[in-house]
Amino acid sequence: MAAIIPCHYCVSLTPKWFNSNTTHSGRLSYPLRGLRGFNARCSNQPSHHSEVRNNHNEKPFSFKKCAISIALAVGLITGVPTLGWPTNAQAANSVFSDLSVLISGPPIKDPGALLRYALPIDNKAIREVQKPLEDITESLKIAGVKALDSVERNVRQASRALKQGKTLIVSGLAESKKEHGVELLSKLEAGIDELELIVQDRNRDAVAPKQKELLQYVGGVEEDMVDGFPFEVPEEYQNMPLLKGRAAVDMKVKIKDNPNLEECVFHIVLDGYNAPVTSGNFVDLVQRHFYDGMEIQRADGFVVQTGDPEGPAEGFIDPSTEKTRTIPLEITVNGEKAPVYEATLEELGLYKAQTKLPFNAFGTMAMARDEFENNSASSQIFWLLKESELTPSNANILDGRYAVFGYVTENEDYLADLKVGDVIESIQVVSGLDNLVNPSYKIAG
Repeated sequence: MAAIIPCHYCVSLTPKWFNSNTTHSGRLSYPLRGLRGFNARCSNQPSHHSEVRNNHNEKPFSFKKCAISIALAVGLITGVPTLGWPTNAQAANSVFSDLSVLISGPPIKDPGALLRYALPIDNKAIREVQKPLEDITESLKIAGVKALDSVERNVRQASRALKQGKTLIVSGLAESKKEHGVELLSKLEAGIDELELIVQDRNRDAVAPKQKELLQYVGGVEEDMVDGFPFEVPEEYQNMPLLKGRAAVDMKVKIKDNPNLEECVFHIVLDGYNAPVTSGNFVDLVQRHFYDGMEIQRADGFVVQTGDPEGPAEGFIDPSTEKTRTIPLEITVNGEKAPVYEATLEELGLYKAQTKLPFNAFGTMAMARDEFENNSASSQIFWLLKESELTPSNANILDGRYAVFGYVTENEDYLADLKVGDVIESIQVVSGLDNLVNPSYKIAG
C-alpha cells in the first residue's frame, strides 16, 4: 500500500496523483511505488519523537527529507518546488539549496529526439545536421509566415552541415549497414533541398511534415552507425529475455464512452540499447499476448497504467516456474556505456546524473514496481502524461528511480483520453523482433 510520511510539521499536501486507485482486482496499484526515502504523502498526526521514522523500515526520517519530498511532489503539479508552508525560513532555504543541484536546463521533450540522442554513437557531424532540423519546431512557434524566415535559417544550417560533414558521417556508418546508411543520406540530402523550396514558396503547412520525414532519415542514419550491441549484460541477467537493440510495437486500444474516439493505435519505440532487460521482458510478454484484452487500470491525469493480471498475483506468473517473474531496476546514465542495476541513482549518490531515457516526453513509458523493492518490476507498466515543464529532467521524483524503456511516438496525445476500463485489444511487435534474445515465449510455445 502507499507509504505515508508521518510528519507533524506538514499539513496534508497530497497531490491527486498520489491518491490510492483500486484496480479491477480490488488491490491498490501505484506506478510510483518506490520512492525510497522520498515518500510523498504526509500525515498531520503529531509525532512523539523529535525524529520522524518511516513506518515500513523504522529508519530515521528527518524533517529536511520530508520537506524535500513535499517540494518534489508538489513540483510535479506546479512546475516548481513549492515550499510555502514551512514556518522555519532557515529550513526552507536549506531545502531550496538541496533542490538546486537537481535542476538542469531546458529538457528535450520530443520523444523522437530523445531516442536519437539516446543512441550509443559519437558522431558530431550527423548531430550538427540533426540539431537545426529539430530547431524547426521552435521556429514554427512564431506566428504567421514570419516563422518561415527562422525556418529558412534552420534549413540552410542543416544543408551546410550535411555538405561539410558528409564524409565523416559516411565513415561513421557500421560496415554491415553502410549501403543502407548511404541510401538514407541521399534521401536526406534531396529532402533538405525540397524543404528549401517549400520555404521559398512560403508554404508553412508543408514544413512540419517534411521536417518529420527528414528527421526519420537522420534517425535511420544514426541507427546505422551502431555496430552490434554496445555492452555485455551482467551475467546474472544474461538468460533473461533481452532486447539487444530497438523494437517498435503498435498498441490498439478500444475507447469506451467517448463518441469522438472509438479506438486508437499508439506507436511505441522500445530502447533495448539503454534498457535491454526491461525492454526484453516487455517484448516477451507482448509475444505471449499477455496484455491483449487487459483493461486500463489507472488513468488519473498524471499516468496511465496497466499490466496487473486477474487474480492474486501482481505480475506475470512464469508457467515454467509457477512464480512471478521479476526484473531488476535498470537505468542508464549519460556518459556511461552500460546501465546500472538494482539501485536508484539517489541510492548510488548520483544526484546530478542525467538519465539517458528521462521522463521528459508526454507518453514516456516505464515499469511500475513495489514500493520498497527496486527489483520487483514484472508486468505493470505506465505512461507519463505530464510534459517536462511539470516534470523537468532531474528535478522530479521519477528520473533515476523508475526504469524508462520507451516512448509513444505516434498518437501520444490520445493517452490523455484513456479511462479506467478501456480495453487493450492488442499489442503487436511491428519491427525489431529479431533483436529479442532468449525469448521465453518460444520455449513456452
